[in-house]
Amino acid sequence: MSGPPPLRPRPLALATGLVAAGLVSTWLGSCAPRPTTAPTVQSSTAVTGVSFYPHEVGLSWSYLPEGEPNSAAPYTVQARGATLYGAQPVQATQLTGRGADQTWFRSYSAAGVLLHGLRKPGVNVRLEPAWLEYPAEGAWKVGLTWQGQSQVTLSGDDGKAQAQGTLTYSYAVQERRRVQTPAGAFDVWVVTRQITDTVGGLFPATQQLWFTPFVGEVRSPEGLLLIGRNFSPRPGSQP
Repeated sequence: MSGPPPLRPRPLALATGLVAAGLVSTWLGSCAPRPTTAPTVQSSTAVTGVSFYPHEVGLSWSYLPEGEPNSAAPYTVQARGATLYGAQPVQATQLTGRGADQTWFRSYSAAGVLLHGLRKPGVNVRLEPAWLEYPAEGAWKVGLTWQGQSQVTLSGDDGKAQAQGTLTYSYAVQERRRVQTPAGAFDVWVVTRQITDTVGGLFPATQQLWFTPFVGEVRSPEGLLLIGRNFSPRPGSQP
């Protein structure tokens, strides 16, 4: 489960770094709070179960950039529920805090987790075909790799394309280890993600994330460390 200038429609030459790389940079502290433009469906039903890749409506995670004190203001990631991204039924997940506002649009199936796009105020990033973020549940093992390529389109709130290009990604599961975080101890899969693109470098070339089944990202690709969540993993769910 990643600084840029204020987010508004911009030419290609100024679009670099608008996406995941900016989450722990100046961008997070400088954007004025704005509501997401994603039309999401929310539910007040209590969370009674958590999937291998958690996305049930009502789930919430709190994060801090690595190295910051626990007293710092956290970022919050919330599962917002079902919506449409274009004509594609998806699940929306929103990050807020310190003026940040970013929404990811994903679909979940037996084949894994697909990222169809993401949105910040003034910037929409569409991926076609969708980017395979996580593999099938039973595929996890040390040494597992997967890769792919997507056409990426950047557009503004008016829907007009600002830039188009190709994004190539690859993942490698490096190891499984025990880590201690402010949110507790977790057995995590350590994954290295590498990305290249032809639209000016939307993402850092290499990032590391930690994933725990039924918990989610303990360390996000953007360098955010889990400090709390509003649900408990299922008994025996950790690898």
